[in-house]
Amino acid sequence: MGDDHALSARRRTLLRAGAAIGATTVLGAAEAVQAGSARAQSRHGSRLPYPDVADTSHASERVARIVKAFFAAKSLHQGAAMVSFFAPAPAPVLYIDAGLGFTWPSQAALLQVWTNPPFSTAPADALSYPLRIVGDERSATIEFVDTPKLLGQEFRFLSSLTFDRRGKIVRWIDYWDGRSSLTDLPIGTLGPYPTDFRDGQGSAAAAITAAATRLQAAFAAGDPAAAAGLFTPDAVYEDMALHARVEGQPQIQRYLTRALARLPYGPGAAVANVTGSGRGGGYEWQAAPLAAPLRRGHTVLELDGAGMISRFTVIYDAFQFTDAAYQSLGLLALEL
Repeated sequence: MGDDHALSARRRTLLRAGAAIGATTVLGAAEAVQAGSARAQSRHGSRLPYPDVADTSHASERVARIVKAFFAAKSLHQGAAMVSFFAPAPAPVLYIDAGLGFTWPSQAALLQVWTNPPFSTAPADALSYPLRIVGDERSATIEFVDTPKLLGQEFRFLSSLTFDRRGKIVRWIDYWDGRSSLTDLPIGTLGPYPTDFRDGQGSAAAAITAAATRLQAAFAAGDPAAAAGLFTPDAVYEDMALHARVEGQPQIQRYLTRALARLPYGPGAAVANVTGSGRGGGYEWQAAPLAAPLRRGHTVLELDGAGMISRFTVIYDAFQFTDAAYQSLGLLALEL
């Protein structure tokens, strides 16, 4: 695993930089940041300084604009501009890396990490950009990628965002898979795992709350048929940690029949926090006891007009499992 340590060193350095927490007040409106980013983007010869590939089919126009502008500032390595997308002090702000359990509990902490090396000195082609945005300006789930030149290795995230009434971020939780990112950082590497994620802080729409609650209840009951009945006939079911994809309601039910009892979000798991709109969102979950030391994971749900699940995507840190346990979970995706 020595090579993996070298590959993840940049991210480890970045995380540790966030430990310096002050009481600085960070001001600035998102609209002003977007205008400044737009001027900087013109030097790149395109509207955005990164590939504009985000799927916004299940997002409101406003949240899509906010998220894309934030990642424009991030790809341009404008740390102060990034922080201005968060609610200004004295409003409470929380950013947690749920994989490692590291916390940035203020705008000042975020400013410290985003305005210093290695982030501030990253090369111009070290990019971070959204792949999918699901939800609205109250709360949303985003899928995004940090390219290898930014942190030393590619990282792909499913993150939960909650906004205040002005469209400022008050809660951001990152979820990622250590195996997929070739890292070997166990829980506790950077200190005790946080006990307060400020779950329930946001305002999720009734449709996504109902879909998440019903689905996790079926999972917790170990009922594959009830769970599959919540999906559309042509739904897609994706597990980013296992690199597995199952299509169609019958296949989803067969997969859950084989796997549900052993999945970290199956029996014994519980909904922790829901975000999103009537078109979809996400729910963070507390892992089943059998998945220890894994603590939490995240699931994205896209909904059709009737509130049925048309796409399911889950992520969790599979590095917390032994190689044998991980491989056995992966084999459950096969039709034998």
